[in-house]
Amino acid sequence: MRTNLSTLAVVRNLGILAHVDAGKTTVTERILYATGTTHKRGEVHDGTTVTDFDPQERDRGITIFAAAVSCAWDGHRINLIDTPGHVDFADEVERSLRVLDGAVAVFDAVAGVEPQSESVWRQADRHGVPRIAFVNKLDRAGADLDRAVDSIRERLHPVPLVVQLPIGAEDGFTGVVDLVRMRSLVWADGDAAAVEGPVPESLRDEALRRRRALEEAVAELHPAALEEFCDRETLSAATLTACLRDLTRTGDGVVVLCGSAYRNRGIEPLLDAVVAYLPSPLDVPAVRGVHQDTEQRRPADPGAPFAALAFKVHAGGTGRLTYVRVYSGALEKGDTVADPGTGRTERVTRILRVMADRHIQLDRAVAGDIVALAGPKATRAGSTLCDPGAPLLLEPTAAAEPVVSVAVEARRSTDTGRLATALARLAEEDPSLVVRTDAETGQTVLSGMGELHLEVAVEKIRRDGGPEVTVGRPRVAYRETVVRGVSGLVHRHVKQDGGAGQFAHVVLDVDPLGGEVGFTGFEFRSTVAGGRVPQEFVRAVEAGCRDALAEGPLGGHPVTGLRVTLTDGSTHVKDSSDTAFRTAGRQGLREALHACAVALLEPVVEVTVTAPEDGLGAVLGDLAARRGRVTGSASRGGRAVLTATVPLAELFGYATRLRSRTQGRGTFTTRPAGHAQAPAAVTVASR
Repeated sequence: MRTNLSTLAVVRNLGILAHVDAGKTTVTERILYATGTTHKRGEVHDGTTVTDFDPQERDRGITIFAAAVSCAWDGHRINLIDTPGHVDFADEVERSLRVLDGAVAVFDAVAGVEPQSESVWRQADRHGVPRIAFVNKLDRAGADLDRAVDSIRERLHPVPLVVQLPIGAEDGFTGVVDLVRMRSLVWADGDAAAVEGPVPESLRDEALRRRRALEEAVAELHPAALEEFCDRETLSAATLTACLRDLTRTGDGVVVLCGSAYRNRGIEPLLDAVVAYLPSPLDVPAVRGVHQDTEQRRPADPGAPFAALAFKVHAGGTGRLTYVRVYSGALEKGDTVADPGTGRTERVTRILRVMADRHIQLDRAVAGDIVALAGPKATRAGSTLCDPGAPLLLEPTAAAEPVVSVAVEARRSTDTGRLATALARLAEEDPSLVVRTDAETGQTVLSGMGELHLEVAVEKIRRDGGPEVTVGRPRVAYRETVVRGVSGLVHRHVKQDGGAGQFAHVVLDVDPLGGEVGFTGFEFRSTVAGGRVPQEFVRAVEAGCRDALAEGPLGGHPVTGLRVTLTDGSTHVKDSSDTAFRTAGRQGLREALHACAVALLEPVVEVTVTAPEDGLGAVLGDLAARRGRVTGSASRGGRAVLTATVPLAELFGYATRLRSRTQGRGTFTTRPAGHAQAPAAVTVASR
């Protein structure tokens, strides 16, 4: 057993996180090359990368699907997941972060923290995933490590602990000074490894100053470092490394490294930092789960009962694979596992070590492993797989709520069944895609996280041999909210049809939640005194109110942002029941909503536009025409960077318009920014 636990100590499960085009996939490719996993450097622009193996990823030059790979470095096993950087695929990042122990956040040395960098950082915060930062593209014109670090400090609010000093700038960037061990690492052009040497004389004073600043920052955060610093007025390399490891794992500090992945400079020190600072499965808290309403914890111990979480499903034409993180116990080929969420048991026929689109067969997987399983047919992303004799339900990730929808139909009526099968497979692989049938029109509606998300999904149907599909114009997911409420609305539900009757009497107050339009959510409370409405009927009233939220009075959109208070009511000794009070809650709230002042909410996004300064006027005019509200502007490397809040419905087709107004030199990124009240014209059009 001791041997097994010591084996876990050399495992690192990490993800690569960043804004689109910051260089995540290139960093991953260079890691695979540096560790000897591949023998040729893959390039995004050539479509030769290992992790971007899907044809759409290679055609578009971006990561769409999270890809897992495994490699070895300095006696350690590194399981790595290259995650998407585009906002439309944030749910893929969310599911990956759920099963990771650490992450490398990649930043562009010119742009610093970009919108999606901030989003994925916050996602990692929610999951408590320790991170180190890698400032990439130091060889680009305008690259500045200090400016990038300042943006990390100002926008992400960690304490950045910079452990390297660049040697050279822009095209002259050749290496780094390691401030922990006070040495230089210089890379020649080509595939040569770093040449280690003393700190260059021209950088010695600057290196000593930065080393001192690093020691002081660590001493302020770590008691052991403070004690040694007070005694010796300096920190040894061993103490500094140990304290940086502790600060990384607690999240009190973020180690910052730098380099140029494209030129293969800085990758070996990054791997050393992954091994030195990021946690192993033994360093993270025992996973928590529930069995029979009792919380249990399972340690990362191969001798404990088996428990794993499925975070990805790939239902390809060659078979179905379920990607899992094993949290405790061990699994052998041929074992039977249980899904406590559904009560089903299934047999595992194969266990695979994942290498993107290639796999290595294993006989056994143990706690800490990230592997793919063949055999389970009904497991979904977020499902728990465990020992049938020791059931445990782990908390799944919640799928993001779709914001854009399109109507899809098979071009030939004979292909309707094939389309339904293809859509079911899509939803099985990606929980953020929702397929439903519109009750009014009978159309099949596909909903997702953005225009690109749906475009990729429809294209996947075609490329996987599915039917030809006709796609309607995208529509956004509107919501309705209460602007001005009502008090004391009385509703009586009385029904007599010869048998047992139904009676329920409720008095409701409805108010806006949070005091401002755009605040989402629902809150229910009861102030009924004297037992006039028993507690079990209060719960039924709440359930009925939640039923009524499905369709609002303006256009049948879901209702959000309101508080309902049950203030009074009465019962009948024979005819009152849960069913009667649920009906009263549903009908009473519907009646109340018609009496309230209700407004339409539309999803809005924060748009960051980068364009030439001579095209700034045209970009501003176009944003204004799209009801955009500019919230910030800056100049970066001779280009204007605008930030604006724009209704999502106004952004369909914006990429083409922006290119035409900037001679193809403008780019933009988006991230969700909640909801805002829609103007009257939009309210009428949405009905």
